[in-house]
Amino acid sequence: MNKANELREMSPEQLELTLKDTKESLFRLRLKAQTERLDAPSELRKARRLIARIKTLQTEHTAAGVSTEAASAGA
Repeated sequence: MNKANELREMSPEQLELTLKDTKESLFRLRLKAQTERLDAPSELRKARRLIARIKTLQTEHTAAGVSTEAASAGA
């Protein structure tokens, strides 16, 4: 699906939309897993990992924004 490099190229808005879509997909997969048999149970793991990657990148963006602001304020 989305590799880390592809995610890094996305804007923060695109990351937020991808995160929202992935969370909705994970919800639907969990619901389907409880009500019937999944065709590909590995999709649950893939969705969770994608969410974790996106959140990690969002944290990196936030930390980078804070560090650049601190550097420009100190200069």
